[in-house]
Amino acid sequence: MIKLFQAATSIAILLTGAPALAEWTANIGWTSEYFYRGVFQKASSASGGIDYQHGGFSAGTWAADVGDGLEVDGFVDYSGSAGDFSYGIGFTGYYYTSDFDDTYEELNLNVGYRFVTIDYAAGRFRNFSGPDKNYGYYAVSLEHSGFHGRLAGFSNDFDGRYLEIGYGQQVSNFDVDLTLIINDEHLNTGSDTDGDETLVFTIARSFDIR
Repeated sequence: MIKLFQAATSIAILLTGAPALAEWTANIGWTSEYFYRGVFQKASSASGGIDYQHGGFSAGTWAADVGDGLEVDGFVDYSGSAGDFSYGIGFTGYYYTSDFDDTYEELNLNVGYRFVTIDYAAGRFRNFSGPDKNYGYYAVSLEHSGFHGRLAGFSNDFDGRYLEIGYGQQVSNFDVDLTLIINDEHLNTGSDTDGDETLVFTIARSFDIR
C-alpha cells in the first residue's frame, strides 16, 4: 500500500502539469490534547506538514508527536465542486516510527452541500500482532462563520461514536481553535465504562513555500 500511495502521488503530480503551476504550502501547529476521530493520542502535541495542490489534485504528508515516536501520514486525493455542491475521493495512510500503533490505510469519500459535509472512509488496520481488521468511518460535519460541529463514528471491526463542537478564527495569521470533544466508552481510552469530555485548544499556521 505504501507503493500504491507513492505511485498515486506521482500520477497526480504528472496529471496536474508543470511544477511551476503547482501550489506548495507548509503548516505547523500545536494542540493541547491530540485527539483523532475521538480517540486520545497525546497531551501537548506539535505537528507539521507539506502539501502540494494543483487544480483538483492534492497530495501531502503530515507528522505529529505521539510521545513514543511520530505519527506520519500521507495522502493523495481529487476534489471538486459544482455550485453549492462539493465532492472528493482519495487515499490516506497512517504510519508510525515506533510501537505506538500499527498501520492504517483507507479510501476516503466525501460529498458536501454548502456548510454540510458527509465523509466516509473504508479502511484496513494492519495489525502486526494479529489478523488485519476492516473498519468504516462516517461523519456528518457542519461549519459556518467559524463555528463547527461533527457527529461521527466507526463500523465493522471498530466501534464507537463521538461529537465535536467548536469555534475557530484567524488571529494575526494564526488559526486558533477551541473544541469540545465528547466520546463514548468505546473511544475513551481513559475509562472502560463511561464516555468523556475534553476541551482542546489548537493553534496552527500555514505558509506558501513556492
